[in-house]
Amino acid sequence: MEKLLTLWQSTGLYHLEAGQALMMVVCVGLIYLAIRKGFEPLLLIPIGFGGLLANIPVANMAEGAGILHLFYEVGLPTSVFPLLIFMGVGAMTDFGPMLANPKTLLLGAAAQFGIFGTLLGALALAASGIPGMEFTLKEAASIAIIGGADGPTSIFVTSKLAPELLGPIAVAAYSYMALVPLIQPPIMRALTTPEERAIVMTQMRHVSQVEKIVFPLALCLLIGMLLPDAAPLIGMFAFGNLLRECGVVDRLADTSRNALINIVTIALGLTVGAKLSAEAFLQMKTLGILALGMVAFSGGTAAGIIMAKIMNRFSTTKINPLIGSAGVSAVPMAARVSNKLGLEANPQ
Repeated sequence: MEKLLTLWQSTGLYHLEAGQALMMVVCVGLIYLAIRKGFEPLLLIPIGFGGLLANIPVANMAEGAGILHLFYEVGLPTSVFPLLIFMGVGAMTDFGPMLANPKTLLLGAAAQFGIFGTLLGALALAASGIPGMEFTLKEAASIAIIGGADGPTSIFVTSKLAPELLGPIAVAAYSYMALVPLIQPPIMRALTTPEERAIVMTQMRHVSQVEKIVFPLALCLLIGMLLPDAAPLIGMFAFGNLLRECGVVDRLADTSRNALINIVTIALGLTVGAKLSAEAFLQMKTLGILALGMVAFSGGTAAGIIMAKIMNRFSTTKINPLIGSAGVSAVPMAARVSNKLGLEANPQ
């Protein structure tokens, strides 16, 4: 009998706490959304499964020598994972439409409104004295960057400004990236009319290969000279884009946008999921970060759409306001959502 009792006390079931059970349900819900609803399975399945592993009692997979903790130490504080992902994203991105129609840059700029608005909101909360909402300026800036809906950027910025918040901010940023198909459409429909959503944009001029090659080189040098702190992130992005456009290293470009980014996405997803442990997640500050992140993301989406509507007032060449929501950096999810709602309004 004593041996049976000892055996029972060594199991995870004996040590399972209510918070861990709750987080397991949340993680299974994320996996369900990925498989059943198709909400960015490339992100939600690794994140959800990583969260399950992190909440198994006694296993300690997200601590010490646990595999999830090792992934975290290698990839997040060092910024290795976000930099490699940015290189892959650069290798995926075609800047032709933007170079042909440069005014669309204003849509991306407007979508950053959510970032600055949330920065002020986080500082206001800190000044209000609400327990658990004590944010410094650097912490508020790290929370606000969630509004860009870009996981790699959020991780990179937070690792520099507020590394103590890296876990919850990574979870928030990647959660909102994955849930773009759920969060953005109501905002987009509320701010546009059916006629606006049906606008067919005219084909822009052809962009030459020389322009596409010069662009990442100019981007890297310009950002590097003006904002050296951003050079690593933009540099890797520009490098990936140069691999794509130069036309002589197809193998490297293909590896960057396929095999390499897939490997890093698996490791990063599991790592982010590891931060869904009950003790790390079920805290007032973490929940506050999630709420502020939602405000930032929603504000950025709305600002991009409103900017497109304003531009249409002063331009003869109409822009479909739906693409304003793609001004947030949730690549390529936001663009797919814009395309989907546009096709619903006008199948042509």
